[in-house]
Amino acid sequence: MRTHELVLSWIEKQLSEGRLVLGGRLPAERALAEQLEVSRTSVREAIRILEAMGVVRAGVGSGKDAGTVVIAEPATALGSALRLHVATQHLPIADIVETRVLLESWAVSRAKADAPELGEAARLLDEMEASSAVDDFLALDVAFHLALAEAAGNAVVSTIMGSLREAIEGYAAALTANLPDWDSTVRRLRSEHRAILAAVNDADGGQAATLVAAHILGYYREAGLGQIPAEPRP
Repeated sequence: MRTHELVLSWIEKQLSEGRLVLGGRLPAERALAEQLEVSRTSVREAIRILEAMGVVRAGVGSGKDAGTVVIAEPATALGSALRLHVATQHLPIADIVETRVLLESWAVSRAKADAPELGEAARLLDEMEASSAVDDFLALDVAFHLALAEAAGNAVVSTIMGSLREAIEGYAAALTANLPDWDSTVRRLRSEHRAILAAVNDADGGQAATLVAAHILGYYREAGLGQIPAEPRP
């Protein structure tokens, strides 16, 4: 095991055993190095990795913001990794779209009728009615889908969807150049969004799942992504 991995393993153990909690601070760099009998360079490297992973935030100087604080931003780290792998084409867009269908179909079928995120979804739909500029509309579109996913109350699904956010916005925007008529597409997407939210509010999970799958797949097929399957693979 490399030295910085020893530091990471120690921190993971402290978190899992409850000795470190959200908002808590790691020991000072020198104290941690002495405790684990490793170099300060190794501690510094481990903290940089944890910061990139969204597990800690490293502060500098003195005062209340100083020190390394335990946080929880897993979607940020996962999102960065996913965007890089999409850029290298290691993760095909078609597979990400299919994953969206699986996650979102599951989420809307289990969305809780009293979830506050449904109110946010309705607000976003109202904003979409007044926006047709590509970047603005797609940002609202992704936020709407995230709100629906969060309404299911599953933290892992919400985190994965959150990590996909920027990747989805990026390739959805790139594909708009293939659409025959953006304004027509926007009108259709607005209508489909309303129908999906209505099914969720009516507690018709099966209908909501069917609608959201058709909605996602329809956009990408219209944009010429022909390898997208008609239905997600089992």
